[in-house]
Amino acid sequence: MKTIILYYSNHHGNTKKLVDAIVASDPENVEILDVTTEGPKDLSGYEWIGVASGIYAGNFGKPILNYMRENLPEGKNVFILFTSAFNLDSLSSSARKVIEEKKCHVMGQYNCPGYNTFGPFKLIGGTAKGHPTKEELDGAVKFYKNL
Repeated sequence: MKTIILYYSNHHGNTKKLVDAIVASDPENVEILDVTTEGPKDLSGYEWIGVASGIYAGNFGKPILNYMRENLPEGKNVFILFTSAFNLDSLSSSARKVIEEKKCHVMGQYNCPGYNTFGPFKLIGGTAKGHPTKEELDGAVKFYKNL
């Protein structure tokens, strides 16, 4: 399937590691787009669109949410990826809201812990050290291949 993954991975590159693992598993069919460095792109020709972000104050990063609002075509098949200090499925609600507004179909979601040194967590050396692990990266690939 012709796929593009839109991503925002700011602090430690945790989410980018998930994206890179998926690309490495299917380089012929998967493209990526860093929403902070690349401008608008016509996404209508992609069969699947992934949205990937770290979690910032309980939400997907503002840059990817804004990019989705401005560029995500209506009616597309979309999958969700994220990393966070607290691995809670509900942390994708900000992305799901935009996906629903665009009348897109959520194909599934994969999330795992990500190393976090934001705010007070820096004082204790961070949380979720060593994440995402090799097993979690493999889990992201398995998730993608099972879509």
